[in-house]
Formats: sequence, structure tokens, C-alpha cells
Amino acid sequence: MTFTRRDFLNTAGATALGAMAGNSFAQAGGSSLKISHQFPGGTLTEGDFRDRLCRRFAAEVEKRTNGALKSSVYAGSSLMKTNAQFSSMRKGALDMSLVPLSYAGGEVAETNIGLMPALVPSYEQAAAWKNAEVGKLLAKVLDDKGILIVSWIWQAGGVASRTRALLTPDDAKGLKVRGGSREMDMMLKQAGASVITLPSNEIYASMQTGAMDAAMTSSTSFISFKLEEIAKHLTSGRDKTYWFMLEPLMISKEVFGKLPKAQQDVVMAVGAEMEIFGRDAARADDKIAADVYAKAGAAVVDMDEATLKKWQTIARATAWKDFSDRNESCAALLKAAQKLA
Repeated sequence: MTFTRRDFLNTAGATALGAMAGNSFAQAGGSSLKISHQFPGGTLTEGDFRDRLCRRFAAEVEKRTNGALKSSVYAGSSLMKTNAQFSSMRKGALDMSLVPLSYAGGEVAETNIGLMPALVPSYEQAAAWKNAEVGKLLAKVLDDKGILIVSWIWQAGGVASRTRALLTPDDAKGLKVRGGSREMDMMLKQAGASVITLPSNEIYASMQTGAMDAAMTSSTSFISFKLEEIAKHLTSGRDKTYWFMLEPLMISKEVFGKLPKAQQDVVMAVGAEMEIFGRDAARADDKIAADVYAKAGAAVVDMDEATLKKWQTIARATAWKDFSDRNESCAALLKAAQKLA
């Protein structure tokens, strides 16, 4: 893998900013957590639901610990670079983050299952992961890497495009598309697209300049990043979709281990309770995104079962096979996930 100047700057930034995050926790005697994410900031009641979830989590933990454990939320990658968050949590240099799990795919191959094309078709199946074999296997992988999942958050998504709708595999030919994960990119390439790799908070600028024709991301990001200002077409995630992403709220195992047992219990209990809020908010955003884009003049289309199966056929022969072939752990994860189908 080529180590680029951008990778160097991200790593350097993570080292400096992450050190401050970790040191602030240690100096405060474990009384304050820093929660980082890449999404636009808001309040407890307004804005991107992922930011609201983090703020609700922080407020409830503080309440239940009688103020003994406070948290600060850093939105919009204001604490550290988006792609540095996972590795920083592993080192104990960042306390917590809500981040797409697949962003860690280059570091921990198994995390790519968090955005595996056409593998998860519904919120019901997604919710079943936590207590099923696949969830336990994935949690063990992350635990071994120094990270614990606090809230299992899933989101459906679709495609926003500038030039034409991207609904069927044939539509992908010749388009420059952001898939969001290595596996999603493999499926797109097989369909004839050129792939672009970048975090969701960089989509707007890339589409605005014409460097990218279309982007796959969650319904919430379609709204929060205001892509309706430049996209003329939206393939909605409100019905069938091959794009389901695991975007959990996670905590550094090292940081978690420094908390008193009573505070650990509160963190995990509140995290579990946030999952219902996250599911309901994500579902609502699937419908809201379609309405927002239609109102802005974009052509909105929905995917049906037949179209989904076409994409799934491509995904099975490319992304699924490649993921399963990477190592025994990946193969076990994919096999366990398919048991829920």
C-alpha cells in the first residue's frame, strides 16, 4: 500500500491531537471523555442525528453518574482528522468516536464487513447482528484491537448523482463514483464505474468541482452535507438498497479500562439505549432525504427487489468472495452474517 503525503499529514495530526485527547483524560483522572466525529454539529434536539446521539449519550451518562463522568463532543472532525479516529482509539489517544466502521478497513480487514454491498437488506436484519454470531465475532475482533462497541448504529443509504441516475448496474458505466468502502468499490468497478475514495464530509467539494459524478452514502449524510444543492438525481434508501452501513459509537478499550466499574456499566447501558434512537432516526432520514431532494428539483428513484438482486449477484462474485478469501476471520464473519438472511 502506498503511503501518501496525505496519509502522513493525517497520521501526524492524529498523533498530536490524539495525544492531547488522551492526556486530557488522564490528567482529569478519568472524569472527562472526548467524543469525536466527522459530521456537522448541532444540539440535543436539532441537526444530524449522529451528533445528537453523541450529545444525548454524553448528557445521560453525566446524569446517571451524578456529574462524575462528563463528556465533550467534537463535531466536524474538529478534534482530529476523520481517518485518524480509529487508530487513535486503539492507542488510547482518543476516548470515543462515532465513525463508519469500514473506514478502518485498511488497518483491520474485518471491519470492511460494516459496509458490505447487498449483505444487509433491512434494519431488522442489521439489528440482529449485535446478539448473533456475526456480532460476537466482530466484537471480539475489535476487542483484540483495543476497541469496544458502545452503540450499534446502522444506516441505509443510496446514491446522489450529478449527471444521471445510478440505479441499475448498467447505469454505473463510465461514472466516477464514491462507494464508501473497499468492497463497495469492487462491486462498482465490476459494473463499469471508476471509483473515488474519500470520507463523506469531502463529498460535496468533490462533486461540486466535477471530480466525482456520484456518491454513495447514508441518507443522513445526504441531508447534513446538503448534496441536494449539486445533485440532480437521488437513488433513495427508503425501500430496497444494497448500501447498509455499520456506524457505531465506540470507545478505546484502554480508556474504558480506566473507568470505575460503575461508570463502565453506565456507559454500556446508555450506549445500548441509544440504539433505538439511532434506528428510528436513521429510518426517518431515509424518507426525509427523498423529500428534501424532490423539493430541490432532483429526480428521486427507489430500488426494487429485482434491481437489488442484480447488484447482489455482482457483489457475491466480487466483494463477498474477496472479503472471504482475505483470511479465516473474514470468512467466518461473512458466513455468520449470511446465516441471518
